[in-house]
Amino acid sequence: MAVETKPRRPKNRISADLSGPPASKDDIRSLPATIEWLRREGLLLETDVEVDGDLELTGVQKHFDGSYPVLFNNVKGYPHARAITNLFANMDIVNRYFGWKDGKERTKKLAHALTHPVPAEIVDQNDAPVQEEVITDDLEVNKWLMAIRHTVLESEITIGSGNSVVIGDYFHGGSHIGYNRMNFRWGNVGTFQPAPGGHMWQIMTEHYKDPKPVPFTMAFGVPVAATLLAGGGFDYAVLPRGGDELGAAGAVQGFPMRYVKCRTIDAYTLADAEYVLEGEFYPQDKRYETAEAEKADTQGRFHFHPEWAGYMGKAYRAPTFHVKAITMRKRASKPIIFPLGVHMLDCHNIDTTVRESAIYELCERLQPGIVQDVNIPFPMTDWGGCIIQLKKRNKWEDGWARNFLVAAMSCSQGMRLAIAVDNDIDIYNMDEIIWCLTTRVNPRTDILNPLFGGVGQTFIPEERLTAGDKQWTGMNTRFEGGMAIDATMPYGYENDFMRPVYPIDRVDPKKWFDESEIASAKAIMHGWVETLSRYGR
Repeated sequence: MAVETKPRRPKNRISADLSGPPASKDDIRSLPATIEWLRREGLLLETDVEVDGDLELTGVQKHFDGSYPVLFNNVKGYPHARAITNLFANMDIVNRYFGWKDGKERTKKLAHALTHPVPAEIVDQNDAPVQEEVITDDLEVNKWLMAIRHTVLESEITIGSGNSVVIGDYFHGGSHIGYNRMNFRWGNVGTFQPAPGGHMWQIMTEHYKDPKPVPFTMAFGVPVAATLLAGGGFDYAVLPRGGDELGAAGAVQGFPMRYVKCRTIDAYTLADAEYVLEGEFYPQDKRYETAEAEKADTQGRFHFHPEWAGYMGKAYRAPTFHVKAITMRKRASKPIIFPLGVHMLDCHNIDTTVRESAIYELCERLQPGIVQDVNIPFPMTDWGGCIIQLKKRNKWEDGWARNFLVAAMSCSQGMRLAIAVDNDIDIYNMDEIIWCLTTRVNPRTDILNPLFGGVGQTFIPEERLTAGDKQWTGMNTRFEGGMAIDATMPYGYENDFMRPVYPIDRVDPKKWFDESEIASAKAIMHGWVETLSRYGR
């Protein structure tokens, strides 16, 4: 493939410093406003060079995984659109969106928001930016919304950046927002994959035999707080059916989300989105996600797109979404789509941030004051695990580590690894976690397998293999269970697990070396030693 050599927007200023003041409320009211803030703060990579959704966009994204948001002002085949990616790839930037100082504060403040929603406001259709244009006669969805192909292993493009929005009776009076993948193989009709056990799966199951389809919308380019809440999958003990997820998003951003009545269906959607598909969900109209799978009449065997577990996904027969209208901001503004690349930090951080807070809230409900923080590192693959940090106050609380672990696994469909550690462990550093597992776990008594035969997720190949020669679907697979590991110290034995703490607070390297020498020496320190040098251990 030829390398583009035209100018790359030299006027763009990029800051190496991710610290700074948080975004204001006006900066996070809409995706365009947030992009303007990122540009002002020097936190945006931006280019006018054309990008193709077929392999190019995700290739660029992987080059900068975990780095700055990347804005493409010129999208091949979509002259009316812009595309942004990596919007949630760096948690230092995400913390600045919402004014969180670090991971621990983020976990606790977000947990509070989940249980203290700010009700949304309904606005007039004339005041809704997403309805500045209403299209009902040209509904070839792939013409309007950027579809992408992640890898050469996929036979077809897909749209995985849409957020299903269900408000009111179909969600038992609450509000739902979540990610669902679609493939519009039939113009205005696309496959719609509700993750088994998820909110849309619950809606589908409840209304499977209804004489009428379920009306709802798919929203694209939503405010960042709504994007964050859209990743709260499988946290239903804390975010149950009937809960107010968009109200929680309002609490996160500090002001209400805005709804608007749809133009062609009896439903509401997000007024400040960039694009919306108004349509109807047909649970019994099931079609194959790819032509390859359809030709073989086989589910769960042929590649579709990558999955959160870090393996290639598979194509299935899925219900369908029939689009009645496409609404959007004025084309002249080049509305933005956020084509989410799967199994990148962008996707991972969206999927895990709410989840961490929900697990924290679950433990707090069981017994308050013990849990300190929760982290789901990237190798634990979104919904695959968690690390729970505890601070025991007496001998009686020894047992809560296991109660928390089993509760987290029971309330989180398909979780395969849950670890409890003490308050002296940096749960954001995997070297610390491995050291803790190596030195604080009794392999006979501290490793549990509490959920053999429960409900799992076929997105992990090991579970799919349990189907044998049958089609690799949820109906044919069996969950092998997961590991719950209590890696905490027994209360009262802290002196026997005393960590050496070296006197870094008593010496200043500047007494012996100048700042450039210190910076040069520090720059080649990598791994656990760098972490230990910060704490003196």
